[in-house]
Amino acid sequence: MKKVVLSILFCLPFALFAQETPDLVFSQVMLTPKPDKIVEFEAGLSAHNKKFHSQEAQQANVYWIANGKNSGKYIWSAGPMPWAAMDADHPAGAEHDGDWNKNIAPFTKGNDEAFFFRADLANSNFSKDFTIKNMSVFMIDVKRFKNMEFMAELEKVRKVYAEKMPEKIFGIYHNSMPVNDDRKFQRDFGWVEFFDSMSVMNEDDKFPQYFEEVHGEGSFTKFLETFSEVTNADMTELWTFRADLSGTDGKILAAERQ
Repeated sequence: MKKVVLSILFCLPFALFAQETPDLVFSQVMLTPKPDKIVEFEAGLSAHNKKFHSQEAQQANVYWIANGKNSGKYIWSAGPMPWAAMDADHPAGAEHDGDWNKNIAPFTKGNDEAFFFRADLANSNFSKDFTIKNMSVFMIDVKRFKNMEFMAELEKVRKVYAEKMPEKIFGIYHNSMPVNDDRKFQRDFGWVEFFDSMSVMNEDDKFPQYFEEVHGEGSFTKFLETFSEVTNADMTELWTFRADLSGTDGKILAAERQ
């Protein structure tokens, strides 16, 4: 549904865990390097992640945003981890923080945005092994007090994917701490699709057809009407995995192999 209304946020590198485990979250920071310090910024970020963020819950991956108002920015994403893991010190404590403050922060504009996203593994599809390369990140600003209605519409989309596109690998993510700071767009929800080749962007969008085959004639128009009633806006960003800057190689195992 990438061209119509669900091709997507957020997402991210990770090992999958059994559904009975506590909620797992990603700590994400959107970094904006100074235009004349990108080389220094990338060098510092790469060294930092490979030293401090290559293991277990504190693993971190980096993505480069290719389009939209955030194009040219970087997403630093750590996790997934249970909330309890955040009670512990950063990797290597003061050494970690000192390295970030010395080798990364000075080369950014300092207007970083931070988010916590809960990984909704029960509703995602990680049914095969893959290596992260490109991601279509579809973000939605959900209207206040409309989350239940929104999730009901989302379930219809999941049913279409399950019956018509079971090979599609995707992750679903929820903003654990949305902030009302008068920005025009709130990143409440993300649907992330993972793909290798950009050639997928040339594929015909058959989602409307598939939707009606699953839910009945005329159902897609009704879906769009209801979807617009429970959301404020949506946006799609293309993220590219930067293995050279990350703490992992981006390999993900299928859920059943965890």
